Amino acid sequence: MRTMDEPGRSRLPPLLKLALELGPLVLFFLGNAYGDRFGFAGDRRIFAATGLFLAATVVSLAVHFLLVRRLPIMPLVSGAVVVVFGGLTLVLQDEHFIKIKPTVVNTLFGVVLLGGLWWRKPILQVVLDSVLDLTEEGWRQLTLRWALFFFVLAALNEIVWRTQTTDTWVQFKVFGIMPLTVAFALAQTPLILRHERKRGDA
Repeated sequence: MRTMDEPGRSRLPPLLKLALELGPLVLFFLGNAYGDRFGFAGDRRIFAATGLFLAATVVSLAVHFLLVRRLPIMPLVSGAVVVVFGGLTLVLQDEHFIKIKPTVVNTLFGVVLLGGLWWRKPILQVVLDSVLDLTEEGWRQLTLRWALFFFVLAALNEIVWRTQTTDTWVQFKVFGIMPLTVAFALAQTPLILRHERKRGDA
């Protein structure tokens, strides 16, 4: 059975949506790169970056909600984790919390998607906000692939932050994870086309 969007449900323009999603990451990078200009010298630049990231994430979610009166699931969950782990980073002055945030988020997404497969619930369909209309087998395969990809991202984050400098980790978070995610999403196009439900299908 198809799951359709609610009639008249408003959506953000693609460019605005992209700006709201990438804006906090850009500020995170800039905060780490130029934090010394605001009194955060050396390794303490990560705290300036975390403060900007946290504030920008909250503002981004607020703007999204004000414009369409709803919040997408993935940014909402990720934002909540940013607030918790970013807050712990600033309060305890311990950068480890913000560094493990991607690990926690990606592992959580992977576990939830696999749980949905176990319970035969189309969780990915909800996450994607009904942008796609696939067959049951299509959703199953796409969900499994995304779950495994999230686990790979979690593992990569652990490897990078534990073996590289903070600056390298920030660059990986901003310029590594996003391109990898876009490339992976594009790589799923053949699967989506094979399992796309045709108009008039039950």
